[in-house]
Amino acid sequence: MFCFQCQEAAQGTGCIRRGVCGKTDDVANLQDLLIFLLRGISIQATRLREKGIEVSKANKLTVDALFMTITNANFDKTRFEEKIREAFAIREELNHMLSAADISLDNDACDCLTWKADTLTEMEEKATQIGVLSTANEDIRSLRELLTYGIKGIATYAEHAYNLGFEDSELYAFMHEALVATRNDQLSADDLTALVLKCGNMGVKVMALLDEANTTTYGHPEITQVSIGVRNNPAILISGHDLRDMQDLLEQTEGTGVDVYTHSEMLPAHYYPAFKKYKHFVGNYGSSWWKQTDDFETFNGPILFTTNCIVPPKANATYADRVYTSGSSGFNGFPHITDRVNGQPKDFSGLIEHAQRCPAPTEIEKGTIIGGFAHEQVFALADQVVEAVKTGAIRKFFVMAGCDGRMKSREYYTQFAQQLPQDTVILTAGCAKYRYNKLPLGDINGIPRVLDAGQCNDSYSLVVIALKLKEIFGLNDVNDLPIAYNIAWYEQKAVIVLLALLSLGVKNIHLGPTLPAFLSPNVADILVNTFGLAGIGTVDEDMKLFLGE
Repeated sequence: MFCFQCQEAAQGTGCIRRGVCGKTDDVANLQDLLIFLLRGISIQATRLREKGIEVSKANKLTVDALFMTITNANFDKTRFEEKIREAFAIREELNHMLSAADISLDNDACDCLTWKADTLTEMEEKATQIGVLSTANEDIRSLRELLTYGIKGIATYAEHAYNLGFEDSELYAFMHEALVATRNDQLSADDLTALVLKCGNMGVKVMALLDEANTTTYGHPEITQVSIGVRNNPAILISGHDLRDMQDLLEQTEGTGVDVYTHSEMLPAHYYPAFKKYKHFVGNYGSSWWKQTDDFETFNGPILFTTNCIVPPKANATYADRVYTSGSSGFNGFPHITDRVNGQPKDFSGLIEHAQRCPAPTEIEKGTIIGGFAHEQVFALADQVVEAVKTGAIRKFFVMAGCDGRMKSREYYTQFAQQLPQDTVILTAGCAKYRYNKLPLGDINGIPRVLDAGQCNDSYSLVVIALKLKEIFGLNDVNDLPIAYNIAWYEQKAVIVLLALLSLGVKNIHLGPTLPAFLSPNVADILVNTFGLAGIGTVDEDMKLFLGE
């Protein structure tokens, strides 16, 4: 295996025997093989689309498969074998459609269109031949992978929108265009760079689509105090990002005596008006995704993963028989909830019955945390915010969105938040907030100093807020606002957020705790010279840099 798609790439270069995330080499290789087959299907889908033929099966497979391969989403080897066989079947269907439409692929020479295996052994052998390092040129490889990781991020948000009945065919077309480009040896570094920037545009588009899906279905997030204590009822802990799964679970647990708590990136579900009517939706339990091995032990009830952020349980874990997966997530030995059919709810009855046999969660903390500062809620506070800026009560905003992770170096973000002057405000989205959202940072004239917009996909809200402030202050350039960007990243959803910000012209973003291993020196130079992208230093150094002191 060779994998360097996440921030924890071993030794800052790549994982070669086992992923730091816990992914085994055989699973990593099958993920590469699935992406390889998607390239062939993308060639077929693109040629059919040129004739006005849209193939929903190919679109759905592309989104599902890309989502399955992001960091910490799916560790289940059997699921990847099944998805590879599904890819073979869909590729064959597309071949028949191409033939019926009199479309020839003679000029698209790629064994991703023709190679097939009957056995898992054959799949595993082929998988070792088509991985990341099969692209010899370092810069081309870097740009191909940056583009691939960008569309993986797009796929995650597109799937959540799809689950709520929202789609955009332009997104499917671009994912296929990008996958075709990553196997085209005729494309130069400039060609691929242009596609990477287009990927950022598509990132804005998909986040806007998901924002529309979420707010149309569940209402606009509201300022909400979320309990971090517990009640004396059996309970289910739901993690991940999929709000449709949250809806199904809340509907089916109502009246059962089972409470529902959120973990990590599902915390922002509490901010949506539609979920507030459920009296058994009682709070958030624990902290960031990487602390789940402790949080799950004391929760006592079953845990549902709706998406990524799985940490393989330790050998002595007592909770391993209480974890369920759904959607694109998976882990060998965890029961998987069957996908919904024709939009009907998933069946969580087994999970609920399991919860009813369990004791209530053990309390690990008390109090509340506040969130719900998405764009509409901040717009409602616009007069207060503008006045605070004009009077100097707020000197600067710091966008500290993104991901959390295990590395000790991420303590930087807690220390940075603690040392920020009292006349500054943090705008956040994603699990990066767990580094500081429970700190007593206070408020400015009633405006909390940490404004949490929601999940990583809700970074879109921060963009909308910035553009609105630009308009209010009559500025020509978003970079003239008193906003600094000090973003933490971990996986591919953060990659598409970064590309989206760059596509909107945001410059001088600081990214940490390390720059991506998949950026070759030359590609990194392009981002530095064109957009002012930089890494982080020490807290003291960066404080002086950002505040000009």
